[in-house]
Amino acid sequence: MHRRAIVPARVNIIGEHVDNHGGLSLPFATSDYLIMDAIQRGEGYSGDELVIRLWKEAGGWPADLTVDSGIPIGMGMSSSAALCVAIVLCARGVNEGIETCKEARRIERVVLENNCGLLDQIAMIFSKEGHAVLVDFSDLSMEQIPLPASWIFKLVDSGISRALSSTEYGTMNTYSKKHVADEVQRVLDSRGAPAEYLGQLLNQSHSSLISLGVSLTEIDRMVDDLQRTDGVLGARMMGGGFGGMILVLVEDEGVLPSIPVVVSSDSARLEEVL
Repeated sequence: MHRRAIVPARVNIIGEHVDNHGGLSLPFATSDYLIMDAIQRGEGYSGDELVIRLWKEAGGWPADLTVDSGIPIGMGMSSSAALCVAIVLCARGVNEGIETCKEARRIERVVLENNCGLLDQIAMIFSKEGHAVLVDFSDLSMEQIPLPASWIFKLVDSGISRALSSTEYGTMNTYSKKHVADEVQRVLDSRGAPAEYLGQLLNQSHSSLISLGVSLTEIDRMVDDLQRTDGVLGARMMGGGFGGMILVLVEDEGVLPSIPVVVSSDSARLEEVL
């Protein structure tokens, strides 16, 4: 038996640090992928030690495990979630939708000690090319939202990586309730918004992340410089915080010409390899 899981990265347009608190988010899957192969063997396991630990936690059978990832590690594009989703898909041999998401979250929490929510996994399992997924974490309901052609995104590498288990992801502070309430409203306001207005919402979101205490001075300087760049409509730090990618909304593809446009993709898929 040989199974292969192909799992996309995700970009979260807006709705950061709300999935553990019943909020709303608007992510989409991208054309960066993690590919995992699991080939059954008689006994034992081969592969990266961490991958084997995750595989065993998911109930995986004796196998040769290989992972080839084009998703940057520690850069806010959910490389760890993609790995866990791939492991669950290969171990179970079926995409069970939200149950796959929950199991991927469980093994990430147990093995990687990351107190993650379900944003990343849902984006990877339920995305549709050309659409974002509006997720309501109060009841896990979802709606496919077409991505307007005027929403042109680029990702700027801050050069600062982060370890999920070394940061206080998912914790609350005195500002958290205000952040969640305001961020949820920004998600609602973003639906079908003109690009110029969406840019303002991204800028507001980053300011709120600063107040939430999950940004860094170096990141804030980079975001501020980008927000002041001609042709940039808005920018904010993306992901759990303390480093990673900066999401930038631009007027056209010619802005920040050395950086490619983010391309949306379909959801994760599972293959039986003959």
